[in-house]
Amino acid sequence: MRRVSTRLGELDCQVVDALAEGASPELAVVLCHGFGAPATDLVPLAMELVELKPELGAKVRFVFPAAPLSLSAMGMPHARAWFNLPQEVLMGQERDWDKFAAATPEGLAQARRGLMSLLSALSAATKLPYGRIVLGGFSQGGMVTTDVALRLEEAPAGLCILSGTLICQDEWKQRAEKRTSLPVLQSHGRVDNVLAYGQAERLRDLLTDAGLSVEFIPFNGPHTIAPEALERMAEFLHTRLTSR
Repeated sequence: MRRVSTRLGELDCQVVDALAEGASPELAVVLCHGFGAPATDLVPLAMELVELKPELGAKVRFVFPAAPLSLSAMGMPHARAWFNLPQEVLMGQERDWDKFAAATPEGLAQARRGLMSLLSALSAATKLPYGRIVLGGFSQGGMVTTDVALRLEEAPAGLCILSGTLICQDEWKQRAEKRTSLPVLQSHGRVDNVLAYGQAERLRDLLTDAGLSVEFIPFNGPHTIAPEALERMAEFLHTRLTSR
């Protein structure tokens, strides 16, 4: 697969596809990494997804943006973040999940703006409407893509939440009720000690109660992307590719 480093809107990106020379994608997939990960963390997923569903290879463009914040000041020179997290979450200390779910994290608006600028540039470059772009992400990347997916003027083709969690609870509830056509794939480990499994269930319930169709994939594992989640994601993307 071909991989190119470029800038889309406000964000540096890795763009991966196996399209024929001069061909245009029929679907784009934007996947956002988690807090503290390097910008290239999720890039291998493109090849893994295509191996699971080869039909994706010749028709889908994968985009992996780098989060805007550098964590070099924390001693992690290659690590990035979409927005800062409370110290108790970072340190794995006692957490008030009700408070976390209700809050709007500081810096989320800036992260949202950056991702929206990427989507605008991607749509212009590929001639794809937002309805042919799937959003998704791992952990914090799942939070920011959920926020954006519920805000765009046009619903994206789908949303993949990989070990994400609930924030902006009241606002997301209101926005989800107006976005019932959005298909969602969500996965979470039952022994996740970073973002509690119960919080993933709360996010799932908020979305389903609002009328969205959510395929929820629990797995017996920690804060990660499980093989069974990746398999279902490949199927999910193939369905989005072939749906019109």
